[in-house]
Formats: sequence, C-alpha cells, structure tokens
Amino acid sequence: MKKKYMAEPFKIKSVEPLQMLDRKGREQAIENAGYNTFLIKSEEVYIDLLTDSGTNAMSDKQWAGIMVGDEAYAGSRNWYHLEETVQELFGFKHLVPTHQGRGAENLLSRILVKPGTYIPGNMYFTTTRAHQEMNGGTFVDVIIDEAHEPDRDDIIFKGNVDLNKFEALIKKVGADKIPYICVGVTVNLAGGQPVSMANLREVNALAKNHGIRVMFDATRCVENAFFIKDREKGYENKSIKEIIHEMFSYADGCTMSGKKDCIVNIGGFLAMNDEELFQKAKSIVVVFEGMPSYGGMAGRDMEAMAIGLREAMDYNYIKHRVEQVAYLGEQLSEAGVPIVKPVGGHAVFLDAQAFLPHLTQDEFPAQALAAEIYVDSGVRTMERGIVSAGRDKEGKNHYPKLELVRLTIPRRVYTYAHLDYVAESIINVYKQRDTVKGLKWVYEPPVLRFFTGRFEPIKK
Repeated sequence: MKKKYMAEPFKIKSVEPLQMLDRKGREQAIENAGYNTFLIKSEEVYIDLLTDSGTNAMSDKQWAGIMVGDEAYAGSRNWYHLEETVQELFGFKHLVPTHQGRGAENLLSRILVKPGTYIPGNMYFTTTRAHQEMNGGTFVDVIIDEAHEPDRDDIIFKGNVDLNKFEALIKKVGADKIPYICVGVTVNLAGGQPVSMANLREVNALAKNHGIRVMFDATRCVENAFFIKDREKGYENKSIKEIIHEMFSYADGCTMSGKKDCIVNIGGFLAMNDEELFQKAKSIVVVFEGMPSYGGMAGRDMEAMAIGLREAMDYNYIKHRVEQVAYLGEQLSEAGVPIVKPVGGHAVFLDAQAFLPHLTQDEFPAQALAAEIYVDSGVRTMERGIVSAGRDKEGKNHYPKLELVRLTIPRRVYTYAHLDYVAESIINVYKQRDTVKGLKWVYEPPVLRFFTGRFEPIKK
C-alpha cells in the first residue's frame, strides 16, 4: 500500500504567478548561464529547487512582525526579542547577529582558526571549509564511512561523527591544534542526513575530555530534531522544542543560517556560552557585519526570525516539511532513479555518478545533470560534487566520493503537484541519460567556484 503523506498544515493566502520558457528558450538560457544553474535568471525558472536558503514562505505572523520592525541603529527591541528567543530555545548565554550563516562562520573562523590548526567535522560544507582554510586551518572529515555510500539505506543516522576518527586526529596532531569540532545537524552534503542524540552526547564527552570546543552548524537543526523524534528510541514522546534544547546542551556554541530553519529570507547568528569568545566576536562583528545589536540585519528581519524560529518548533510544520521531501524521493526511487538513501530532511539528492555512468568525474556529471534537468522542464537544481568540492591548497581538485545533484525543497512554497512535475521531468531525463554530455571549464573562480563558474559542453 502506497504511503500516505501529510496534507499542508497551512492555507495559501498569497500567490506568485509562474511562467515557463519553451524548450528553445531554456536551451538559450542555460547556454547564456554558462551551464551553471546559479547564473540562470529567476524569471527563467519554473520550479526553483536550487536551495532552501532564504527561499521560504513566511507566515502571516512573520509578515505582521515585519511591520513592527524597530530600525534603531542600536538596541532595537527586535534584537532583544531575537536574543531572548535563541536563549530560551537553544540555551546559549550569548548571541551575535549576522547577515547570514557565512557571516557567523567568518567570525568564528577569524577568532579560533589559526595557521597549523585542524578542524574536524562530519563532512565539509563549502563556505564553512572556505572560511577555515582562508584562516590557515585544515578541515578533516570525521563522519562515519557509510555517509559516503549513497545507496546505504540501513543507516538511519548517516550524519554521525566517527568517534574513532575524531580520537585518531586528536592523537595525531594534539588537542591544542584543534580549536573546535564542527558538527553539522543535519549534514547537507551527505544528503541532509541527521545526527543521533546519542552521538552528539558521545562527541561532547570526547571533546570535553580533551578540552576541545564543540560548535554546531545549526542551520537545519529542527530537521535533525524531527529525525531524532521519529527514529531514536526514547524521544518519540518528546516535543521538538525539548529535543532542540537537549541537542544544544551538548555544544559550546553554534553558527546559524536563519535562512533555513528560522523560515526567513535573510539573517543568521553566532551563539556561544564562553564570555571571552563572545567579547572577541562582538569586537569584530562591527567590522564585517554591523553593530552587535543588529549584525547586518534590519530590525524587521530580526523580528521575523524570532517568530519563525518559534514556528519551527511546531511538530505539524516540520513533519509536513520533511514528508514533502520524502514524497519526491519515493517517486524517484520507485522509478529506479538513483538517489541518496535514506532521503534527508531538506532535499532529495540524485546520485549523478550512477545516473550518468558514461561520464567521468572530471566531466562534471552533477553539473551536466543539473543543466539537463533545467532544459527538460525549467526546474532549477544544484550541483553538489567535484565542482562544489573545489581544490586543495596545492591547486588539485578534491574528488568527493559523492557526486550529487540536490533537489532542495523550500519551506511552505510548493505543493505536492509541483513535486509530481519535478519527478516526471527527472524520470524523463533518466530514460534519456545516455544522451547527456559532459562539461568543461570556460571560467573557474579561485574560491567557491560553483557559484560563478562557467562551462561548455564537451564535443565528442
């Protein structure tokens, strides 16, 4: 019997009309964009699954909050509301607002990462590793091995840290060379995979035993809390709020992109308990972001974030959000399309190497597949493979074990009918996969090349 998925726990109050270019128009658009979906104009996109970052639909209460924005340069009442909300839900003493998550990553890396240090993490994320490396650090992957196996659906917490890998790094380089361990909850590039509460507890104990800080990338922490409630024994009767509070009790601080689980369009923060770290962060936030009481955000945005973070604690909201992703994943899996399993919390990830086995990784199969999906249907997706992985300090390509295309579902934006359309397109491309050509560089930026790089098809 086919699984029943939860209906939308909201009604639609405002709509934005969509248009679709014909196939010839889409072919021209992708060529103009250098076969990089980041460079396609939004008006040329029918269904936009590029990212769930800042692409969410805000609630009526959030829009009402926009209207009570206090735009004072210092001491805005909206700032105090946001601070109070984060302190209550996450349990941290101190908060430094930023314009978005990478602003918080920048502050944290500038304060703690020095040349010759090592930062372990449960799989890299692009901007996080870039900030660490730009400050002289070296990222070390300590995620469990199964996270790199897209077809392993028997591991329900594929985001877990491998404690043996973490401990081996400590023994190899010394705890004094490890300023913190960065734990993503959930793990984006593993396919939106969660970390168990038991693993967070064990990571904290090991780190504390060696005097190492634990910092979370909290970007999709509410999704992680849902999976803990749904999958981990002893948490089935806990509320999302209770689970979140326990999760963050095992961290010394976090970076947060409010553009995801705070259900807003802009904003982020760095949170911590350590007073010295807080004072250092406040002293440099004014250089890169703004005053410590706004950090690059308008008062209205801080108000919307505080409201959105509380709305995200609602079980019906997060259940529907995760089930929409599962619904799309089920359709693709039943049609034989290779995807990362289990399906994660924010996106379905196509296994581009299995999808396009005739292309080598140097022919950028994920980039090519994302471009082909757009041409087929006007659906915009994102490469998450060798292009996103970038180059090492010697200029050599990183070759990630996962070569993926991410189909990211914005929060409260699309219906199941939209996802049916997406599934039909990808299944159609899969049936014609042998015709997809690889790509080569036309322009390669030196940092975060996936954002602005340009390509052209390889002629064979």
